[in-house]
Amino acid sequence: MPAELFRPGIQDLVRVLPEIVLTAFGTLVMVLEPLVDRARKRWLGWIALLGLGCSLWASAVAHAWSGEAFGGLLVVDGYTTFFRVLVLLVGMLAVLCALDYVERERPGAGEYYALILFSLVGQSLMAASVELMMVFIGLEISSLATYVLAGYLRADQRSNEAAIKYFLLGSFATAFLLYGVAWVYGTTGTTRLGAIERTLSDVQAAPPMVLPGLAAALMFTGLAFKVSAAPFQVWTPDVYQGAPAPVVAFLSVAPKAAAFAVLLRILGTAFRPLVDRWEPVLWMSALGTMLIGNFAGLVQEDIKRLLAYSSIAHAGYVLVAVTAHTQMAVAAALCYLAAYAAMNVGAFAIVTHFARQRERYTKIGDFAGLARTQPTLAALFALFLLSLIGVPLTAGFFGKFYAFKAAVDAGLVGLVVLALLNSAVAAYYYLRILVVMYFHEPVESALTAPPLSGGLKAAVWACALATLVLGIAPSAVLEAATHAATVTFAGTR
Repeated sequence: MPAELFRPGIQDLVRVLPEIVLTAFGTLVMVLEPLVDRARKRWLGWIALLGLGCSLWASAVAHAWSGEAFGGLLVVDGYTTFFRVLVLLVGMLAVLCALDYVERERPGAGEYYALILFSLVGQSLMAASVELMMVFIGLEISSLATYVLAGYLRADQRSNEAAIKYFLLGSFATAFLLYGVAWVYGTTGTTRLGAIERTLSDVQAAPPMVLPGLAAALMFTGLAFKVSAAPFQVWTPDVYQGAPAPVVAFLSVAPKAAAFAVLLRILGTAFRPLVDRWEPVLWMSALGTMLIGNFAGLVQEDIKRLLAYSSIAHAGYVLVAVTAHTQMAVAAALCYLAAYAAMNVGAFAIVTHFARQRERYTKIGDFAGLARTQPTLAALFALFLLSLIGVPLTAGFFGKFYAFKAAVDAGLVGLVVLALLNSAVAAYYYLRILVVMYFHEPVESALTAPPLSGGLKAAVWACALATLVLGIAPSAVLEAATHAATVTFAGTR
């Protein structure tokens, strides 16, 4: 192993400064947790928010010192910074959503915030990794924390079941990924993405393409599980339904974004010479993901389970852009993930608020008449649902437009037509919720719904503002995504 890995310079440390800050604050929260009395545990959430703010600042500092770190295991570029900022913002929203929830469901429990921070450490490492073992380490750091978060409500059988399913299936998926990494190393002699690409591009030195092709399939299995792509999406509805609502808001966006960051980087660099082999696989996976997510969503009665299938469908829309594998498609995928983060976290934040103690109000029928009793809450929920449909002037329309346009420009017209038809199907189950809220008589759950307050109110309004801004004036995010794709994937077609 290169000696420079054991003698990190100041540049190396600055380039991983966001992860250092997150680790320091996560450790601080864990140390303070048993020392702070129950009445003041809420302060641990604010300490976590301070840590996330400092990590955002550290991401800007690291970006100013762009380049490789630790002998080329990590790289800080526009692509890395885009995903770092995205997952950190989602982490801040997840903490805000949980400030009241943690006090209500598990008074005195503060480890939730440390687990969020540690999970973000892994996701940030995944975004920066250009070496497959570093990808694996980042994935494990993120996954171990999220497994615990899924079972955060220890006295709730649904939460326990969600954690067990997530852990067992996630462990199998990670094993497939690691086996693929081992196979790549065995066939190419390296685990660095750039070196793998050079080996596979060399006609004389490249191994028989069936071997790295199978390795790519094994690695895709592991990453497809993390993004809830077909046929590895079966865990999603059960885990989302059983896990605590603010945890689901985090799970549905941040780990998925980090997994897409890895998938895009691996396919755009290491396995670029195999594009003719993996493009049909992605095409079928994108179609299957959209079909399963949208048609299964039609028959759901639980709002968390419905949004779980919605999350699967949206992973399919992102895969449409990934399949196109152009610079514009990469930028479109990044934009879609940013838009999805705003609207999906906002939707789950409202579910967190409305469900109340022990999440007893999670049926679609429980939202009946909400527009009459809480018109502001209903309007905000309607905004997020319309954005998930892809209505113009919302973030969802902006994300779908660029993703589908990139796919059309790459010649994937058939896949885009099928994606548009799937979007039409999805409109039914989203509009069904709107009909229940606006045209049904109020039920007890709606009559007793409290107004938004505290950190949850800040999170919901921040998501609503981002949903509108990304739909009306998305130029800043689009420019950042385009720059990230141009710098990182300069060799893509």
